[in-house]
Amino acid sequence: MAAAAAGRPWVLRAASIAFVLGLWEWGGTVPVSIAFPKCSETLVAFGGMIADGTFAGAYAETAGPLIVGVALTGVGGVLAGLVMGLSPRTEWLGLPVFIVLQASPSAAIVPLITYIYGIGFAAKVFAVVLLSAPVIVLNSYRGIANTPRSLLEMSDAFLASRWKRIWKIVIPAGSGLIFAGLRLGLAQGFTGAVLAELLITPTGVGDLITFYRSVADYPRMFASILSIIVVASVSVTLLQRLELRLFRPEMRPA
Repeated sequence: MAAAAAGRPWVLRAASIAFVLGLWEWGGTVPVSIAFPKCSETLVAFGGMIADGTFAGAYAETAGPLIVGVALTGVGGVLAGLVMGLSPRTEWLGLPVFIVLQASPSAAIVPLITYIYGIGFAAKVFAVVLLSAPVIVLNSYRGIANTPRSLLEMSDAFLASRWKRIWKIVIPAGSGLIFAGLRLGLAQGFTGAVLAELLITPTGVGDLITFYRSVADYPRMFASILSIIVVASVSVTLLQRLELRLFRPEMRPA
């Protein structure tokens, strides 16, 4: 039975999701808190918010700064990690900066963005970049820096140009950590976008959470939170599929 489950990972995933949802339903029945609705109530509210267009309008507001911020950080972060992994001098200059950014309390820094960028689109983009950049840069740097030396020596033996060495060897060898950083950065980008909407400007899905909490409509508040989890999970899964399509397992060193 264990072997069958191992051969069908979707069975374990479905069982895990069912367990969590069942535990949630039980917690709402107890109840854990008056502000903790049942899973069934939340799912009904979730379906209603899809049907009446609530989520469509909210994510139309949230998607803009999220896409721009993640795109900027994805391209810039991977390039920064690539340069840091290939240049010891750049590593010495840039690595401490991103380590400090990763360790800093981002939720406390986000409100300070209003003093620089106000409460508009740029502020939300900056919040996304602030949270997603460190993890993308550091993972990309580590993936590039850990390229097997034997592969680099082989490229020297075949007189490969610097560009071919980077494109054919260094990037495929580090693609696992690079895409891991992109997936984590995307998840952090969602966090940054929602934090910006909660703490800077009341728009998008963050505004839904604030509004339904203020009117004590807890099923819809939890449905809004659940929607963030669902959208983030689907986005990360699609990014993982893109990784497998661009860099097949046989392209990576053993």
